[in-house]
Amino acid sequence: MHPSFLRVLEQRKRIKERLKSIKHKIGVYSAKGGVGKTTIAMNLAYTLSKKGFKVGLLDADVDCPNITMFLGIEGAKIDNHAPLMPVEHMGVKVISTGMLVDELKKPIIWRGPLVTKMLGDFFEYTDWGELDYLIVDLSPGLSDGPLTIMQLLDLDGFVLVTTPERVSSLNATRSGRMAKKLNMAVLGMVENMSAGKPSASTLEAAKELGTEVIGTVDRTQAIASATDSGKIQVMEYDNIAAEFDRIAERLIGR
Repeated sequence: MHPSFLRVLEQRKRIKERLKSIKHKIGVYSAKGGVGKTTIAMNLAYTLSKKGFKVGLLDADVDCPNITMFLGIEGAKIDNHAPLMPVEHMGVKVISTGMLVDELKKPIIWRGPLVTKMLGDFFEYTDWGELDYLIVDLSPGLSDGPLTIMQLLDLDGFVLVTTPERVSSLNATRSGRMAKKLNMAVLGMVENMSAGKPSASTLEAAKELGTEVIGTVDRTQAIASATDSGKIQVMEYDNIAAEFDRIAERLIGR
């Protein structure tokens, strides 16, 4: 067995031990950027928290972190030494590389090995305590970031995020196929920026992956306004909260 593969297996074992107090781990993913993964991950996490679950939210887009801005906690910082302690915000434990930099506008310019190491450190050295759910907001693409997560984390599976356009569903299909090749489950698809019902492209992608569309999130100004002002949509708008409640219930049922 190649030494690099052995190192991955050893790290995976250490991470599994570190995260043994987390009951469920769910990735939110798409190979295409800009489809709203962070919006879905954030609102799903806070919906589960509202239901009484203990929840953590990991911003795994390490070189382009946005979760602190979405939550309105840009000033939140963590100490860069083990154990890493998440910031608790409105009942949800949150961690992001955005909490390690002095200025969010400053680019984090890292090659693949550094991204891989940072993700491994997040998984291995973060002290989450006991959680019912850890929601992982993945970076887009099909390379180092998502691959590292699939190799190292014992995930329950992925929620794939798409928009109604065919190009988006094509990339969601690629994402799902990658997950399945690495023996990861696809728990369902969410169509973001929706017109109210899943598009033909979204339904086709779900069918091809052997899953279903577990929710649609409408394209509304309320979502954009809340994001810009650092507010959590499910805490502000009853109609958005109701849709995420349906998504969460379908995931809990799985």
